[in-house]
Amino acid sequence: MSDIEPIVQGAPAGFAIPAGVFAQTVTSVEHYTDRLFKFRITRPGSFRFRSGEFVMIGLPNAEKPVYRAYSIASPSWDEEIEFYSIKVPDGPLTGKLQKIQPGDTVLMRKKPTGTLVNDALLPGKRLYMFSTGTGIAPFASLIRDPETYEKFDEVILTHTCREVAELAYGEALVKGVLEDPLVGEFAAGRLRRYATVTRQDYGRRGRITDLMTSGKLFEDLGVPVISPDADRGMICGSMAMLQETKTVLEGFGLAEGANSKPDTFVVERAFVG
Repeated sequence: MSDIEPIVQGAPAGFAIPAGVFAQTVTSVEHYTDRLFKFRITRPGSFRFRSGEFVMIGLPNAEKPVYRAYSIASPSWDEEIEFYSIKVPDGPLTGKLQKIQPGDTVLMRKKPTGTLVNDALLPGKRLYMFSTGTGIAPFASLIRDPETYEKFDEVILTHTCREVAELAYGEALVKGVLEDPLVGEFAAGRLRRYATVTRQDYGRRGRITDLMTSGKLFEDLGVPVISPDADRGMICGSMAMLQETKTVLEGFGLAEGANSKPDTFVVERAFVG
């Protein structure tokens, strides 16, 4: 990790790095589908965050860069910073961000924040991470953090996408966690992935909220129905998914928490475009 003054690749002439912003170098890019990709950037030595938080990022391609909130997909101990993103052809940020290459510059504001952190939940037996699409990103951070397994006996990562190809990031992620020399011993026998698809044939099909209310989720996993005594939840996805999943969890007796008042589930409200 380094705070050496960067060369700002792709910046307009005379571009000055704004106050409160890091300019970091892209180290790798991987495209999964025509809608999804991940990228990694260098990490400033002074940058600290809690696994599950998000940060504002942008590109140095204008006098006034556009910033959007992105969950940090790498854990707090990682020497680089990973992001998992959608591609929006006409998006003010992602329209250009999807074209980045190793060596390019990404701007990142210095203050991370967010509610999808272990500190915002009361202790419990089982942690559910409910995600759709790129909403898996903060959970990619959390399931790679040993602290998550110190706080919960079982971690269930649910990931719902429209098409089977969109599950690839999550599949590789969990495989990597279980094989990781640092985190694998904590996750072994405790981390479970529950993937579903809504628009194609797949082993498990359907919206996660429907699978919860019908009881199929719990039947498939062989666990009791969610209860406030044992279970905790984190939710990340579209606004509609957040609201629907929140309503279902409240129906099970869970209550929304926050950094200032931990409770039995939390919701992320950051979006990109």
